[in-house]
Amino acid sequence: MTKEVCSSIGLWLLFTLLLSNYVVHLEASHHVYKRLSQSTNAKSPSVSQPYRTGFHFQPPKNWMNGPMIYKGIYHLFYQWNPKGAVWGNIVWAHSTSTDLINWDPHPPAIFPSEPFDINGCWSGSVTILPDGKPVILYTGIDPKNQQVQNIAEPKDPSDPYLVEWTKSPLNPLMAPDAVNGINASSFRDPTTAWLGHDKKWRVIIGSKIHRRGLAITYTSKDFLKWEKSPEPLHYDDGSGMWECPDFFPVTRIGSKGVETSSFGEPNEILKHVLKVSLDDTKHDYYTIGTYDRVGDKFVPDKGFKMDGTAPRYDYGKYYASKTFYDSAKNRRVLWGWTNESSSVEDDVEKGWSGIQTIPRKIWLDRSGKQLVQWPVREVERLRTKQVNLRNKVLNSRSRLEVYGVTAAQADVEVLFKVRDLEKADVMEPSWTDPQLICSQMNVSAKSGLGPFGLMVLASKNLEEYTSVYFRIFKARQNSNKYVVLMCSDQSRSSLEKDNDKTTYGAFVDIDPRHPLPLRALIDHSVVESFGGRGRACITSRVYPKLAIGKNSHMFAFNYGSQSVDVLSLSAWSMKSAQIS
Repeated sequence: MTKEVCSSIGLWLLFTLLLSNYVVHLEASHHVYKRLSQSTNAKSPSVSQPYRTGFHFQPPKNWMNGPMIYKGIYHLFYQWNPKGAVWGNIVWAHSTSTDLINWDPHPPAIFPSEPFDINGCWSGSVTILPDGKPVILYTGIDPKNQQVQNIAEPKDPSDPYLVEWTKSPLNPLMAPDAVNGINASSFRDPTTAWLGHDKKWRVIIGSKIHRRGLAITYTSKDFLKWEKSPEPLHYDDGSGMWECPDFFPVTRIGSKGVETSSFGEPNEILKHVLKVSLDDTKHDYYTIGTYDRVGDKFVPDKGFKMDGTAPRYDYGKYYASKTFYDSAKNRRVLWGWTNESSSVEDDVEKGWSGIQTIPRKIWLDRSGKQLVQWPVREVERLRTKQVNLRNKVLNSRSRLEVYGVTAAQADVEVLFKVRDLEKADVMEPSWTDPQLICSQMNVSAKSGLGPFGLMVLASKNLEEYTSVYFRIFKARQNSNKYVVLMCSDQSRSSLEKDNDKTTYGAFVDIDPRHPLPLRALIDHSVVESFGGRGRACITSRVYPKLAIGKNSHMFAFNYGSQSVDVLSLSAWSMKSAQIS
């Protein structure tokens, strides 16, 4: 059995699970702010900082990004700048947890020290070998600024906290050269290794040749001597650099996770997921398909193409994600990094940058055509005071304030029911981009059915608010088919003019004849939204000036022409996690 962990440059977690596979990744395209990256004047964050999150992982200060479970302990290895709140001076910082929510720090695990990584220790992943020992494959930057792949192993594998790591004198194990035709500046992010039918290890590495993005495959018998395969696992012409690739199996039946090297149980039907982070767009895309284990080829299912048209894990601010198989709870868990929407100067002023989103359980939908995500159950342990509303009617242009919870740090689940679908506007044939629709038809634009949803991190008089909502359209005139659109509108999120206030959107594959569920995790400067029970996810970063702390409000609203029912609304105040 294997275990993976990949370290990512944003707020990346690295998890390794005994007798399991899982990975965490690093973002590898970085702008180095030389003037700021070694600043020693960064503010020491305190509880008075209005934008620091209460239950999302982030280090006490400076730049972070980054999981694994080993001997019952979850490990988060993440890329961190100990000298400033921008990218640079990166080391592999290290924290541990017993529940994925509360974290304790340890000394950095890896830092530049040898010729094969002297100019940087970038992304990588962890694999648990058959003897139970974890090993890290990571990208190093050598004196020629070439990207090479290296290995590190724990100094004392009996230590469940894995405090010390050593680098092999055989490094680099994989390097670009004129013979293999690899682009030396586009060869990074080794993913979780898995065992093939021939008992050889496989690992893929993100790369590009001109505009062709590809996942290069290497094989090895002993995990030390690696040979490049003649053909990549998969490629796409025109998509550009593939960063942080992830490759894992999913079952067609149920929501349980599958170990990365698994061939499946008898009579179990497996599909495979290939995910990449596109450097050109800074979004994460995935395809579902079949893995040819003999030919080492991934073949996407009909309708999937690994480019900007592929489905995304999250349609908001979300990048460099990675999954791992949690054998302790028989699930696959997804981690992602979300960076700031404020300026670099603001990041330096507040003294930190980047957070990790709440880990999500991920599985294949019954349709076989998309993945579903839901926050891990452990986060529900942070729920405290609860408020429940039942059978409320939201008339046209109405709002309903949710009292009794800490609106700046909350978890809310709401179930809407639409009364008359015939009142839905007809979808224009040219409306194919959900983000563009949400941007052009913001929350103030009334339609037949919608917008209706939640206003969060809102000021009392609505000078500021972030709205997460649905709209429903007829697929075409005289049709009984409908399209559900989910938007996260940040345009009114802050009076600060210099923030990124992009409006995000996604289509939700759900039948509006049934109740429409929406969940939002609200944590001061981040809003993670889940539509259709996790069939569409949008993460936003916002920085209100007025709607902070006790001055933050929450509303259910309906600005459409037709009334909408709130069948149920449950909101919880969330206590802060213990993150040292």
